[in-house]
Amino acid sequence: GDILDDYLRTDGVWILTRNKQFYKTNNEKECAEKCEAERNFSCRAFLFTRKKLQCLTLAENARMTVMFNSTDAVLYEKKIYLLQCKKGIGKDYRGTEAKTWRGIPCQKWAEKTPHKPNYTPEKYPNAGLDENYCRNPDGDENGPWCYTTDPATRFDHCNIPECEGQCMQCNGEDYHGEVSRTKSGLECQHWDAQEPHMHGFTPQNFPEKDLKMNYCRNPDGELRPWCFTTSPTKRWEYCNIPHCTAHPPVSGLGSQCLSGKGEDYRGRIAITESGNTCQHWNTQFPHRHGWIPDRYPCKGLEENYCRNPDGEKRPWCYTINSSVRWEYCAIPRCDGTEQVIAGMSNVPVQVPLSEECYRGKGQSYRGTTSITVSGKKCQAWSSMFPHRHEKTPDRFPNADLRDNYCRNPDGDSSPWCFTTDPSMRWDYCNLKRCDDYTQE
Repeated sequence: GDILDDYLRTDGVWILTRNKQFYKTNNEKECAEKCEAERNFSCRAFLFTRKKLQCLTLAENARMTVMFNSTDAVLYEKKIYLLQCKKGIGKDYRGTEAKTWRGIPCQKWAEKTPHKPNYTPEKYPNAGLDENYCRNPDGDENGPWCYTTDPATRFDHCNIPECEGQCMQCNGEDYHGEVSRTKSGLECQHWDAQEPHMHGFTPQNFPEKDLKMNYCRNPDGELRPWCFTTSPTKRWEYCNIPHCTAHPPVSGLGSQCLSGKGEDYRGRIAITESGNTCQHWNTQFPHRHGWIPDRYPCKGLEENYCRNPDGEKRPWCYTINSSVRWEYCAIPRCDGTEQVIAGMSNVPVQVPLSEECYRGKGQSYRGTTSITVSGKKCQAWSSMFPHRHEKTPDRFPNADLRDNYCRNPDGDSSPWCFTTDPSMRWDYCNLKRCDDYTQE
């Protein structure tokens, strides 16, 4: 981006400052470059005068000194020095908090008493060790700290609040921050770009997921925010977004009945619609799975209660029956109507048969089966978890790639799907050809 994006601009003002350097420059961008390269002090802001084309780099900003009107001047203040909150562990925190979380005043970084510091402005000129402000020169995981003026306490941490939107709750589905590099430092690919990696996660396809610029996001229920990378050899990678220290507000008790797909259902039904008892979410027997409560703290995966953590048609659970991996649960609807169970005696046989059999290769199949021949649950076509793929609804608009229903978008021998089992990428679906059925 533009170098001036890191500065807050104010027209028609001047600030009084002790430390400054004069330069002759042609425009604001050149002046910003002088501020970035300043070695006489930490440049927090600069003044640019249009008529004289004069550039003043400043050690102070408006928060620290007196400001008054000056029609010809433009003040640019570095945003990082205006923030009184920290992003992540606060390694780039440059605010003016100068006491520990217990209220003890900080020792100046340049002083030797009462504690002889290991971290000094001379040794770490780029760490912002000004005055006695809280800083994090060593990347401490607990955030900014300082040496204290108490001889009995060498150092302690400071109580710096998290910047809004720069940390994530739960699995980061609602993260709207501006981190745009992966955990290994790779730059993220823009969501509306298809190079170097083609994908279906475009802002047009997912308008509600805030896929702006190349910011890390979690549009598909992954463990945490991620992005496609600009490296041709690395398709995607997680981003290093810290968890917010404050816990998310608890939204009541959740729903005790079924509304919509039941993603907010928090009732205590723990038996499937065929009568199988549910397996506890925190166990891996008899069925191994990835829906571990500690990894998905906001999905309500308590005990063995029926839940819908993955956007299925309705709440479900793994069962304690080793031959039945998972099943839907019969949850009463909030509007009082009964759930329709397939196979009721008054439903004509032809209706389920026409839905659950396919003709030819099954490219015209539009039923709702979402189980493979091996008993695996199908992954939603719009999801990239656990398997990333190119068979997205936007790339195959005529294939009806809805939810996680079995389909045949690529002319395979019969309908298939990606599976929710990380060890099995895809499988054919548990469907018969329509001409295999005999008339009753």
